[in-house]
Amino acid sequence: MDRLDKIIAEHSRYSRREAADLIRRGRVTVNGAAVRDGAAKFDPETILLTVEGIALPLRQHHTLMLNKPAGYVSATEDPREKTVLELIREEDRYPELFPAGRLDKDTTGLLLLTSDGGLCHRIISPRKEIWKTYLVTVEGRLEEADAAAVRNGIRLQSGEDLLPGELVILESAGVSRAELRIREGKFHQVKRMMASLGKPVLHLKRTAVGGLALDEMLAPGEYKALTDREIAQIFNG
Repeated sequence: MDRLDKIIAEHSRYSRREAADLIRRGRVTVNGAAVRDGAAKFDPETILLTVEGIALPLRQHHTLMLNKPAGYVSATEDPREKTVLELIREEDRYPELFPAGRLDKDTTGLLLLTSDGGLCHRIISPRKEIWKTYLVTVEGRLEEADAAAVRNGIRLQSGEDLLPGELVILESAGVSRAELRIREGKFHQVKRMMASLGKPVLHLKRTAVGGLALDEMLAPGEYKALTDREIAQIFNG
């Protein structure tokens, strides 16, 4: 059960303040009856909702963009570690919400949380080859030979072969920075890639999943609900 003003804000172009104003003016109906109390609670999965006389389709699933800080594991529960779900307010912990993919405990940046298993599969399936973009800081001087190695596909020390990626060097010094794009999600992949090049990772931040970039207005630990249009951007990059 969610507040009516919150339901409208999450499923339309209206802000929560705009939704509250529409409700007060009698411009919102629930199951055919006008409701003038924004705090009234309903189950968004079962109601028929109109705003300004137009039916408002309510999403069956929920997907959040989280700017993950360091120190949290990408899990729904863990007996020893803080999980990313602990960053989500109680009223936004929708049923069956879980991370769509993983970021290491000390990795920061864009993490998607969803209740949609089909969407999660499309994002993390190796066959879909959804590119993930990272800002990586490493110890040592990155060189063109490192970028070429990534383009050609690296063989890890374990013997695993990785698909070709893209490494754009932003700063090359004793500590170097680069933008890295990969389309796989093997265990500790970025750290193992850079270790194979002799450049240990000092810091790692994911900035995009497919064509969906991290909203830089989100401070570490903050999140927002994604619209259908934003979700579609994932598959257009």
